[in-house]
Parts: sequence; C-alpha cells; structure tokens
Amino acid sequence: MIKTTNMILAELSSYANPKAKLSRLVKEGTYIQIVRGLYETDRGVPRHLLAGSIYGPSYISFAYALGFYGMIPEAVYAVTSATFEKRKNKKYQTPFGMFLYRDVPSAVFPLGIRLLQEGDYFYRIAEPEKALCDQLYTMPPTANTRE
Repeated sequence: MIKTTNMILAELSSYANPKAKLSRLVKEGTYIQIVRGLYETDRGVPRHLLAGSIYGPSYISFAYALGFYGMIPEAVYAVTSATFEKRKNKKYQTPFGMFLYRDVPSAVFPLGIRLLQEGDYFYRIAEPEKALCDQLYTMPPTANTRE
C-alpha cells in the first residue's frame, strides 16, 4: 500500500520520535521509500501501479502502454507516463524501477484514458490508440527521403 510521510507519521504519533521510528522501519524493510515523501509497504507490487503517485497528474502511456497492450514486441523496462504543462521531462530511478514522464498537449491530456483497478490500487493508462498517438507526438519528424 502506498503511504505518504504524513500518513506514516500520523500512525507513529504515539512514539517519542516518529521520524526516527520511520527511519528504523525503512532500514528494516517495513517501508520501501519510492521517492521523497512516498513509501510502499509491498516490495512485490507491480511497478506500473506506482506511476501515478510518483508524479502527477499523469497516466501510463508511450512505450510502456504499447507493451502492456501487446502492440510492440520489445520489452519495456521503464514505466513511461504522460503529463501536461510540466515543461520538462522527469526521470525517477526507484527501488521498483525507472519511471519516465513526458509532456503532451493539455488539450489532449484528458482524452482516451482508462481508470483500472488491481487489488487496492487504481491507475490511469492510455487506451491503445491514445498511447500510439502520444508516442508519435514525442518522436522527432523525419526528413522527406525521395529517391
């Protein structure tokens, strides 16, 4: 289960030093720090379930979504997500893997997204066509190659 620092500190409020207790729990492996201020309790959680909590608003798209739908033969090792109006790409290396975030135009951001649930986790992922459009949007144009 994903928890924020504030959620955990509220749970540990009966301790004299909740921050020190949290630090010990991280060292013991009870909590795994994903990024600053965000923790996971399950080491085996599928990484795509964490993407929307790491940086948002975002939805899974690009190569990861294309691989999720079986539209590309390659293995995709980074969870790729779309954001809007962030003006720069973000990259997070975590104990759960690599997470990459890229901007798409804000006018198309809310279109073609599915909200899915796996267990207690909810996540947003682009529909297959949307993932392909997002991927094409981020690719550099090719020169005309007339022979």
